[in-house]
Amino acid sequence: MAAVSAHQFADCITCHAWSPDQSMVAICPNNSEVHIYKFSADQWEKVHVLYKHDQIISGIDWSVRSNKIVTVSHDRNSYVWNQEASEWIPTLVILRLNRAALCVQWSPQENKFAVGSGAKTVCICYYEQENNWWVSKVIRKKHNSSVTGVAWHPGNIFLATTSTDGKCRVFSTFIKGVDKRDSGTSSSHDMKFGEQIAQLDLSFTWAFGVKWSPSGNTLAYAGHNSTIYFVEDVLTSPCAQNVAFRDLPLRDVLFVSERMVIGVGFDCNPMVFTKDESGLWSFAKHLEERKIAPSGSKFSEAFGKLYGQSRYGSSSDALEPSRPRGGAHVNCITCIVPLRKGGDTIVKRFSTSGLDGKVVTWGLENYPDIPQ
Repeated sequence: MAAVSAHQFADCITCHAWSPDQSMVAICPNNSEVHIYKFSADQWEKVHVLYKHDQIISGIDWSVRSNKIVTVSHDRNSYVWNQEASEWIPTLVILRLNRAALCVQWSPQENKFAVGSGAKTVCICYYEQENNWWVSKVIRKKHNSSVTGVAWHPGNIFLATTSTDGKCRVFSTFIKGVDKRDSGTSSSHDMKFGEQIAQLDLSFTWAFGVKWSPSGNTLAYAGHNSTIYFVEDVLTSPCAQNVAFRDLPLRDVLFVSERMVIGVGFDCNPMVFTKDESGLWSFAKHLEERKIAPSGSKFSEAFGKLYGQSRYGSSSDALEPSRPRGGAHVNCITCIVPLRKGGDTIVKRFSTSGLDGKVVTWGLENYPDIPQ
């Protein structure tokens, strides 16, 4: 399967997000700016540049319902951007962080968003109508290291996080006056804000890219040990599986259906994981079929990369990796975003971005079997 389209937007892209109608894409070109591009006349045109942060923007999310953009940065700040006429107006969010903000995501109802940070905390931000500003409540003393990923349960109350302490956790984020009593599960409003529902000690390495399935029954996240973890019935009686693979580690994952997950990362080629009728998850295939170039030994390849080719007088062919190459991405993929229409629960299209500066759109319409 080949990519539907690919475009080089920058030398390196930290993160990206799409507008609600998917006519515009916002990217961070590995600096303190957000560049917004619009597709017209068969080409991408830069229509806006958002300046406000002082350091690299590490996370961006574009809300589907309200057309708001939220950004977080290593400068420890977050802004919510509202479009007024032809301008994007930023509103500062009070995070009270003493370390970098690393990731952000709007909740399904878009009345809150979560920010993970290097301060071992998670900020749950919401809008105070009386004061006309965004404030946050902080989940503290739960993580032992940086929070690398956040993911909202479809019920809008529970939040899953991953951390470089190797653990995945699930918290209640119920905020009185913001969340409704009938939202989430029947008992969700009885739980205190920040109460830990589950702690999953499946990985002994850094954990990344946590996501919920469309129904909220399954949780998936990646470990830096080339393993992906699946947990069924997280909120009731957790049952975990892990799938180890031979390729390089993943950085992010995406459920395209209840029984199919796409993983992306250092291998530059999206990986497909599927769940069979018996409930077992396994690696299915790479999305791209690539040609394998001849190469030398893995030892000489690694040694040459470390010390430089010319030092040992080796040819470039002998030091090229013995891995498939020539695909849509040529460097680590760090971000995967679904492209949904309306209330679709099955993802037929998604996009990826990475350290090669490309945004690539992928289609699954012709995939032989998308498990429902």
